[in-house]
Amino acid sequence: MAFTLSEIAVAILVVATTTVAWRVLNWVWFRPKKFEKHLKKQGFHGNSYRFLYGDTKEHMSMLMATRSEPIPISHDVPSRTAPFLCKLVREYGKRTFFWLGPVPRISIMNPEMVKEVLNHNFDYPKTKLHPIFKMFVQGLPSIDGGKWTTHRRLLNPAFHTEKLKGMLPAFDLCCHEMTIKWMEMIGEERNSCEIDVWPSLQTLTSDVISRTAFGSSYQEGQKVFELQTEQADHAFKAVQSVYLPGSRYLPTKRNKRMKEIDKEVRFLLGGIIDKKMKAMKAGEDGTNDLLGILLEANSKELGQGNRNVGMSIDDVIEECKVFYVAGQETTSILLVWTLVLLSMYPDWQDRARKEVLQVIGDDKADMSHLNHLKIVTMILYEVLRLYPPASALIRQINKEITLADITLLPGMQIVLPISQIHHDHDIWGADAEEFKPERFSEGVSKATNNHVAAFFPFGGGPRICIGQNFALLEAKLAMATILRKFSFELSPSYKHAPVNKLTLQPEYGASLILHKL
Repeated sequence: MAFTLSEIAVAILVVATTTVAWRVLNWVWFRPKKFEKHLKKQGFHGNSYRFLYGDTKEHMSMLMATRSEPIPISHDVPSRTAPFLCKLVREYGKRTFFWLGPVPRISIMNPEMVKEVLNHNFDYPKTKLHPIFKMFVQGLPSIDGGKWTTHRRLLNPAFHTEKLKGMLPAFDLCCHEMTIKWMEMIGEERNSCEIDVWPSLQTLTSDVISRTAFGSSYQEGQKVFELQTEQADHAFKAVQSVYLPGSRYLPTKRNKRMKEIDKEVRFLLGGIIDKKMKAMKAGEDGTNDLLGILLEANSKELGQGNRNVGMSIDDVIEECKVFYVAGQETTSILLVWTLVLLSMYPDWQDRARKEVLQVIGDDKADMSHLNHLKIVTMILYEVLRLYPPASALIRQINKEITLADITLLPGMQIVLPISQIHHDHDIWGADAEEFKPERFSEGVSKATNNHVAAFFPFGGGPRICIGQNFALLEAKLAMATILRKFSFELSPSYKHAPVNKLTLQPEYGASLILHKL
């Protein structure tokens, strides 16, 4: 029996349509229901799966409601930044899960299980970068496997203690310039002035990362910062809804703008890299900044014939984006919340200032000085506990795996809710919501009742943030500089409103009254 070409075409179309329909139906219904049944059998609780959207609508509704106005002065950050997860934990306990569209996210709050996940980064890889974020940043924090190993190895030399020690003069210069601007804002005729310190701190850390990463001033790299900030805002808004495959290719206003930004950032960074490479080839010493150190390490790798494991120019551009974003964001956020909390607790501000004057006095701060600032370090740790820059870490399950008493299936995701764990009364005690730097007086282990993995503001395990020592060193020097020149208190206009915009930021800025000393 012969078939005509049209009949064959119809048959192929029917098979293709049926296959696609089955895959879509499996993605949006059958697989999520299978996951739900599996998780409930293992003692996990959460809402029943709702077609396509899961918990997304309720999550966004609660988030928008909590963001509608500031909160009273308190440190219950999760209730404003993650109200839906807080609600689930109240209703179901800590063994809970929620739905990001048709994907279940299992909340892991047990410190030993957190430690297991962080220490076995190849078993629990990062989730695939949201397609929208591929135009924002794709460097070390978001890659996995052999590529991550290569990038981490090539970047490590830039963050060694000796290299960081050489960056202290740049830190000091930038801090000095910021305090001069604050003095000018107060003026000679006054002793105090209200200042929103948040923009100043962003400028400070942007200047620091420009000088230490690229050997340039903040003004030279200002355009990249502005573009990356705008790109972050677009990306954050885009991920607040269910992503439909392929939608990033639609000619929407946001998509077109993000592509324009990506192109311009690549052009600007490409120029900086090209300039640096030419200088190094000409014999100029270009290895005193992060980019130069990275290019030198990469050149040695390629020079040894390892062309398959070195970095391409595109890879270097992505790591430069990470320098800009992570280097600037993390430290500015740590500093702004430290100033806010020391404004709330003047006794700790006085103790920190007294220590700075005893250890450093009027001298230029060096590495030894900063290492002896014990009270300042305790304060920074407590700020990182209450106001961690990242609220959670997400990990993908790509194969069936057992975590403690849980069997996880491919396609599920794990969320390590940093903020919730940092505020957990079972770990930190009844005073978990209070600002008590003294809890870190004998180190992290003592503070966490030997659950070290209960404190992980910079992540943990092999993937711990490569720049954590850079950030803490910069923060210590900045605080030492500020404390020697100013006392500060909350302005009556200050509004307490922590908000997640990729990182934990003060939604309405940080208005303080600065007093000259």
